Amino acid sequence: MTIRTRLTLWYAGILFVSLLAMGLLSYHEFVSEPRSRALGGEAPEQEIAEDEGGWGEVSRILFGCGVPAGLLALGGGWWLMRRALAPVATLTAAAERINDRNLGEPLARTGNGDELDRLTEVFNAMTARLDQSFQRIREFTLHASHELKTPLTVMRGELDTLLQDPSLAPAHRERLLSQLDELDRLAQIVDGLTLLTKADAGQVPLAREPIQLDELVRDALADAEILAQPRGVRMRLDACKPLTVLGDRHRLRQLLLNLTDNAIKYNHPGGEVRLALHGVEHCAVLVVTNTGPGIAPERLPRVFEPFFRGDASHSNAVEGCGLGLSIARWIVRAHDGAIVIASVPSNHTTVTLRLPLPGPEGQLT
Repeated sequence: MTIRTRLTLWYAGILFVSLLAMGLLSYHEFVSEPRSRALGGEAPEQEIAEDEGGWGEVSRILFGCGVPAGLLALGGGWWLMRRALAPVATLTAAAERINDRNLGEPLARTGNGDELDRLTEVFNAMTARLDQSFQRIREFTLHASHELKTPLTVMRGELDTLLQDPSLAPAHRERLLSQLDELDRLAQIVDGLTLLTKADAGQVPLAREPIQLDELVRDALADAEILAQPRGVRMRLDACKPLTVLGDRHRLRQLLLNLTDNAIKYNHPGGEVRLALHGVEHCAVLVVTNTGPGIAPERLPRVFEPFFRGDASHSNAVEGCGLGLSIARWIVRAHDGAIVIASVPSNHTTVTLRLPLPGPEGQLT
């Protein structure tokens, strides 16, 4: 039960008690008191007539004055409570819109100095502290990523130099190549963290130019076929409708490569990856489906979290840094789109990507 409803019921109860007291006082004033002042005795019939007349007078007063006054008081009380509690609804709606990207935007205050205004002030101070904490985390991640790049570059250079030595023993060469692979993976993690941190802080500019999305899909398919060959995975393009979107070519290409790369890596040997591009309800819709092990329902809501692996049993066997889907979600959101993943364990996983269509192409259905 809401506060407004409880206050209204309490107010109605008080009003009812007030009306009852009004009726009793009226009866005492118009019936009991005149009777006690009457001189001499009266016939029972006359007393009954007086009682009926007194009660009639009380009833007229109650229904003629009390009921309208009660209704007016009830309506006025409801309006006053609604007006008094309106800041609560406003504060609730504003708090629901807060996320990690707009913590620096304070909630509007009434300025009247009441309890709700004070609550808003405290809430703004709390979100300001949270925003500062997030800023410090972003700065730490950016600085750490930047500082890690130099030693990683130096180590890679040293390994490349060692690998060029013709007298290097085969076993030693294999160990160096393994170390080089781990360095490359670590460099990918650092680059991914840097990109996500900058994107979260709004420091990654995106171009807005017409892009033939169907051409990007075909290019991504050609690149994916090269990656799929060693794994025996078949690539298939079911549909590729000519569609133009506004966006950043480099980031959209990165998005498509991330999705197809994931679909290949998390797949069965000899499996299949299918792509389809359609125009549906003013949007370009790309569907990527693979025949992999799938994702358990309880793990599905976390697939876009950094470093999350959908198939824990194959996490060590699958190459990658665990940031691909996080980066993909950022790219989609930056283009005002949406991305969802559905999965049937031990059967298939489907990624559905929606990007808005501009201009006349937005009329596609």
